[in-house]
Amino acid sequence: MVQPMTSHLLTLVLFIFLFHIHSLATAATYNVATLGAKGDGLSDSTKPFLSAWASACGSVQPATIYVPPGRYLLGKAVFSGPCRNNAINIRIDGTLIAPSDFRVIGNGANWIVFVHVSGVSIHGGTLDAQGTGLWACKASGKNCPIGATTLQFSNSDQILVSGLTSLNSQMFHIVINGCTNVTVHGAKVLAPTDSPNTDGIHVSKSSGVTILNSKIGTGDDCISISPGTTHLWIENIACGPGHGISIGSLGKEFQEDGVQNVTVSKVTFTNTDNGVRIKTWAKSSNAFVRGVLYQNATMVNVKNPIIIDQNYCPDHKNCPSQASGVKISDVTYQDIHGSSATELAIKFDCSTKYPCSGLILEDINLTYGDKAAEASCVNANGIASGLIKPTSCFNRG
Repeated sequence: MVQPMTSHLLTLVLFIFLFHIHSLATAATYNVATLGAKGDGLSDSTKPFLSAWASACGSVQPATIYVPPGRYLLGKAVFSGPCRNNAINIRIDGTLIAPSDFRVIGNGANWIVFVHVSGVSIHGGTLDAQGTGLWACKASGKNCPIGATTLQFSNSDQILVSGLTSLNSQMFHIVINGCTNVTVHGAKVLAPTDSPNTDGIHVSKSSGVTILNSKIGTGDDCISISPGTTHLWIENIACGPGHGISIGSLGKEFQEDGVQNVTVSKVTFTNTDNGVRIKTWAKSSNAFVRGVLYQNATMVNVKNPIIIDQNYCPDHKNCPSQASGVKISDVTYQDIHGSSATELAIKFDCSTKYPCSGLILEDINLTYGDKAAEASCVNANGIASGLIKPTSCFNRG
């Protein structure tokens, strides 16, 4: 399940290098400013951006879209394919800003979306969704829009996002849905801790996604992993504030794809609600989680460093007194260390119908101030080896 890390990274570096070289070879360049975009933060530049995309997508040769320094006001923008070439490089030296009135994009699901594209790379730049107005509306209890995802890739492949900053999204910051072979590298994703539903990077129904060397601090999950995600690699992430890295919630629907072959490595969680979390609804489902490796994680004052919660039932509606049908198996926790903000540092609360199986704890060292931390295992089966603090509920392997 887990490929050697050095091989994985060398392959990734080669991929990025070849991607960049290919995208620059004999590339036509379309400057959005030349096409009429104004970097004054006031003029609507949506049409020049879409015009640049139409030209780049229609080119039979590799193409570059260039966004010079400045602040560019952009309404809802859909960049759709298939394109005539599979090497479109978008280089952003400026900032794209959403309309200050959150209602303009708030009911549109997405602000910036790429759909049915192949070989698109985004380098640099800042996306500022100006989500504070919508958050305030939601906090007031008024009838507000759901909010828009800042950047979404749907049904696409061979995507590279490098050095991008996403600020203050209305909802999720970056969504990868129904895609293959996507790399997010060197991203900064930032929103206040009290901003609702501002997940950093959300992955669903996708395979071959790699998230590397990024800093994510939001009001929800740093990275959320949804049904249908396979072969996901997450490495060298600074997470906090936020709700940690979460698989789930899963099992909301009975017919639902599972999650498998996920590696989370070299992550530091700072002042987060959770560290590594798996969460499922307490209701019938045919979904599953298997083949997950959490390794080399550092916890700094984390409320729930290691947690499986299979009794998720918000507002106690449609699921009380039911057992989760999601089968969780073959999950390894390796070299997880640091400090818990609560006494219960390890919590495995698994399904009464399908107990968790094949859980492995290796070299765990979690502390709770000057007291001993605790572990709780309900309907969970596994083994422990190496240094284990707090004392494990499992037998020694």
